[in-house]
Amino acid sequence: MAAQVLHPAQAAPAASATNIAEQLDDQERRKYVKGKKLGSGQYADVFSAHLVSDPTQLVAIKKIKVGPEVQEWGISHDSLREIKFLQELSHPNIIRLYSVFSTKNQNLNLVLEQLPQGDLLKLIQDTNNINYNASDIKAWMGMLCRAIWFCHQNFVLHRDIKPNNLLIAANGEVKLADFGLARSFADPHAPMTYNTITKWYRPPELYYQANFYSGAVDIWSVGCVFAELVQRWPFLYSNPDGDLAMIAKICEQVGTPTEDNWPGVSKLRGYVPVAKQDINPVKKRVDWETNFSTVGPAGADLLMNMFALDPRKRPTAAQILEHHYWTSDPRPSRLEDLPRQGGGLDTMGEDLKRRGGELPNTRGDKVARKIDFGSMIG
Repeated sequence: MAAQVLHPAQAAPAASATNIAEQLDDQERRKYVKGKKLGSGQYADVFSAHLVSDPTQLVAIKKIKVGPEVQEWGISHDSLREIKFLQELSHPNIIRLYSVFSTKNQNLNLVLEQLPQGDLLKLIQDTNNINYNASDIKAWMGMLCRAIWFCHQNFVLHRDIKPNNLLIAANGEVKLADFGLARSFADPHAPMTYNTITKWYRPPELYYQANFYSGAVDIWSVGCVFAELVQRWPFLYSNPDGDLAMIAKICEQVGTPTEDNWPGVSKLRGYVPVAKQDINPVKKRVDWETNFSTVGPAGADLLMNMFALDPRKRPTAAQILEHHYWTSDPRPSRLEDLPRQGGGLDTMGEDLKRRGGELPNTRGDKVARKIDFGSMIG
């Protein structure tokens, strides 16, 4: 049979569709004027920018660098995750993604809400110049917990909650950022990667290589942020931060996981048995109230619940919002009264340029991102 010759007109629709897509991409790109570079890294550059139509409307443009590997593998999974979940999640305490466009060299540009006051990490660390109180902590924690509740209501695990992923808006609101490690809740039979969440904020079930877990992993990280706000130092800081060292730190600060306090823990693949004489008893309520007296008995109770070793015993995000901590004295600070000197625009740029799972300099440099890229559902 003679080969069929395709009339040029028949190929036009596909070419036309490509042209339209390019035109729309170009139109989107031309809406913004890039300004100062706020952060630059191997993974991304971050710029301040504004709308052409209204210079008072400020945004941040995160230009994700695309290397030669894109030809073979396509856009990285963490970039796709970040775009996917930020497009799906719209909440006052989650950073807003306005738009996405590409450039001729295939770099991907995310147009994000500009959060000019830096992050909670810088604020926590600046002990010489910034003082805050129990009311401020309650306000910040309320915003974080509402963001996590919204993520979980929409079946999204964040998997990288830490102070430098909590950016501060001009009005003092805290907004959860960096969804590069996020994922949808799993099918009950689909294994999940355990090598995720920055180490000082990672729960024990992931150190024990659990392949099936829930929103309880985020709740543990929220507890770590809560404790860090009170102590102004990472609650589970360890240097070195190898897995065994981190498990030892959890045992020291919270208690040693055993079959008594966590039925089934010894069946997890990475569980390390502990000699009876080396077992640290689970911290009691009085310990939490003594060590975290700043937030009162109700705050200490909530913190203790978030640090339940058995993830099945940790409260859900919804249960956290119903806890009596929020209605006990003192009342949370008003937005206008909150400290907000979290390092400014440059800090925001430095935060947004990093891949998920990395700690900033001076707090565990070059922490490895050990993520299984075999599947977007990992």
